[in-house]
Order: sequence, then C-alpha cells, then structure tokens
Amino acid sequence: MTNSALLHPSSTDDIEPPRELRARNPRSGEIDYVVTPPTPAEVTALAASLREGQRPWRDLGLSGRIAALSAWADAIERDVARIARAEGTDTARVRVSSEVPYMVAAAVRDWCAKAPALIDAATLEGRSSVMSDVTYTTQFEPYGLLGIISPWNHPFLLSSTDAIPALLAGCAVLVKPSEVTPRFIEPVMSTIRSVPELASVFAYIPGAADVGQAVIDNVDALCFTGSVSTGRLIAAACASRFIPAFLELGGKDAAIVTATADVASAASAILKGSVHNTGQLCFSTERIYVDRTIYEPFVAELVRQSESLELSYPDPTHGHLGPFILERQAEIVDDHLRDAVVRGATILTGGTSVELGGGRYMRPTVLVGVDHSMRVMTEETFGPVMPVMPYESIDEAVELANDSEFGLSGAVISGSAEESDAVARRLDAGAISLQDTSLTIGIMRDVEKVAFKASGLGGSRMGPAGLLRFLRKKALILRTGPVVSMEALAEHNRPV
Repeated sequence: MTNSALLHPSSTDDIEPPRELRARNPRSGEIDYVVTPPTPAEVTALAASLREGQRPWRDLGLSGRIAALSAWADAIERDVARIARAEGTDTARVRVSSEVPYMVAAAVRDWCAKAPALIDAATLEGRSSVMSDVTYTTQFEPYGLLGIISPWNHPFLLSSTDAIPALLAGCAVLVKPSEVTPRFIEPVMSTIRSVPELASVFAYIPGAADVGQAVIDNVDALCFTGSVSTGRLIAAACASRFIPAFLELGGKDAAIVTATADVASAASAILKGSVHNTGQLCFSTERIYVDRTIYEPFVAELVRQSESLELSYPDPTHGHLGPFILERQAEIVDDHLRDAVVRGATILTGGTSVELGGGRYMRPTVLVGVDHSMRVMTEETFGPVMPVMPYESIDEAVELANDSEFGLSGAVISGSAEESDAVARRLDAGAISLQDTSLTIGIMRDVEKVAFKASGLGGSRMGPAGLLRFLRKKALILRTGPVVSMEALAEHNRPV
C-alpha cells in the first residue's frame, strides 16, 4: 500500500519522521521497495472506520454480500497482470504468481456458492426436549472486526483464505501481511476500492511486528498463519484481550513409503511434495520414512529425479526451483544441513544454498544416515530438503512419524489405497494424503481438518467451519405456554 492509501496525521514539527519498511527483492538481493507503515494510532483509526462500515455490511444480508464479493472477484480478474507482477516480485515466482489471482477469484465464487446452504444447515429450530412449551431458533452474529496476520510464502492466497469467508459471514476484515512481501498490497487494495461496499469493511496494511500488535489491540478475533514461535506470542496477546485466536502454524510433515509402493511413483510424489515452491510451504514433506526392503532403490530413484530438476536462474520463466523468498530462511536450511552432516548424515545430491545474481538458491537435496537427533528431522526446515530414513516395520514407521511436536499433515504411499488408509488412521496429524503428497490444497472448502499438537489451535479454516467459525451463535428461546410462577416451582419441588 502506498503512503497515500494510509491514514496520516497532520504535519507538525514534533511528529517523528516516517518509519520506512524496506523490502528485499528475493531474486536480485536488492532493497528495491520502500513503504511507510501506519502508526499504532493510524491502525486504531482505520479499525474504527472499518467497524463503522461493518453494521451496514452485515445488514446487506448474505445475498448483498455475495453480490459485492462477486464484483470483487471480477475486479481481481481484470487486474490479474498487475497483481501477478507485484506478487511475482515479492516471491520471485512467475508461473505460480500468475495463477494466484485466478485461484483467489475462484475461492471467492466457490465460497459465495456454498455459503447459503452452509448457513441454512447450521441454523437450528425446534422444541425443547425438556420443556414441551419451549421452542428455540438460532441467530448468527458475526464478529465485528476480524484481524488477519498472514505469512510471506503465499502472500495473496493465504491473506485471503480467512478473509473471504469472514466477509461473507458479515465481519469487517483488517489484514496485515508479512513485512517480507508488501508489494502486492497496493494492487489488491485497488481491486477492493473498486467495490464501494467492500472498501468500507476490508483493508490491507503493511507493517512489521508493531503493526501486528496494533491490529491485535483493535480487533474482536484474529487469524494468524505462520511459525509456532510467533503463534505462541500471538496466542498470549489475544488471550490478554480475551479474544479468539485461530492459529495455523508450522509443520514437519512425515511421509511413509511402504514395501508395496511403486518406487518411481513414490519418489515422484515425495519430490513434488518436498521441493515445490522451494519447499516453502507449511505442508511440505520434510521427513521420509521408507521400508528397508525398498530403501536403496527408492533413494537411488529420488536422487535421479532430483538431479533432473533445474534452478530458475538466470531465466525466471525456466526451471523448477526459484530462490528463497526470505534470505534468513536459506540460512536456517543451511544450518539444518550442516547440523545433520556433523551428526553423521550424508548429502547424496544438492547441498547448502548458493548465491546467484543476488538471490539464494538451493538444489533439491537428498540426505541419508539421518535420525531424530538431528534438527533436519525435528525442526521445521522450510526448504527443498529430503531426509530419508529406513524402517523395519509399520509400527516403527508410525512411531517415527508421530515422534514430533508438529501435526499439520502427512502422507502415506503404498501399493493400495486400502493399505495407505490403514496406516494413515494411526498418524497424529490433521490431513493425510494417500498415494500422493500435499493434497490438502485440493479440499480447502470441502472438508474440515484441524491441526494436531503445536501445528495450530482454534478450529478448522477448511470446509464448513471455515465460514461458521466467524459467526457467533445466539439461541432465541420462546416459551409458548404460561409462565411458571415461583409458587408453582415451590409446589413442584416440595418433598413428598
């Protein structure tokens, strides 16, 4: 968002100079984007303005909100090129960034199509099972202002994932994306401003932790997607205000490959799940457990397929792996690899990151000789790294996969869907892909799943709950018969 799109105080001599947010270009390594975030006072003023717009937005009714959001989907598709260019610079991705605006527009239309039936199904009416002359009905009341703090690995997609159903529910929404990827904000805000009803209740603002704290201080509920460490801080801040926090946090996804699996197909699925988006996805495959009887041919095939992939350098439209979005993330992944090697692991292909043209790149990296004493097997790596460990029995594989503080998702690949299903039912994670990896993205609005352990808190963002969690449920209770008096209650309760 440019400075002109923010609220600014009047110019006086005693006002502090604007605080600049400087963004690094992940492909060139240069600082090539500067924006001034709002002050806490400006966030408070913007939040008050969004709250003022929320009641008319709620009173539009579901059909009116659907019409406004459908108009926004049209506006996104009219401005695909500008959004894609901005996010493409934020993330150094070309193909994915060109697809994301269409994905968001499709999500808007799909939620709009599903919302009426979801709300109807959740609306309960009936008669008390205890008092025959008492009936009840449900009223839904949206949270007034929802705050969203979203991550850098998928800026537009993940910042809109919670915003769309919340807006349909009748909330106003204030989004603070990661300070690492701020360029996409202005083109997205341009599409929002093109729909007047939406512009009064929906805004993106740039900023770092201080702006995030100001958002928390001014909203009625908060959605956060990001690391476990930051999620703990945000949960505590929300608890201090006694507001709900919906947290989608990190992962350390395990994949189990059984003895009956097709080696080439399993290696292809694991490679895709591990290195897509340079491994910068919360549901990336980060631990691979393979039956010892097929371990050696599997590793050989995984190395062969890994070495066929190319870096998207120097041509960003060519190749398979772009640079790390965040330079610090490359350093974290390098540290995990060095720690593993020191503790006895062997890198068969790939290795630590390299600088090319100012960006930090890493080839698909396969490690063997790994165990759970190594950070690469226990901490979130968030890079294109594939540590492979053999197991002797399914019981051991399940024990290894569950030996983690994380429980976001996982995968099982075997010779049959039935075998994979039987193993998957024993895993402690919220979404298990069978016969492939990273299938969670395909069911976002269809079925609920929750994060296990430290991978999240606060209910599902998927399926019906993705909408209904933004609606507080009020029971309206009617007595149809005469009021029961105190005398009657006393008579009823008199001992025999």
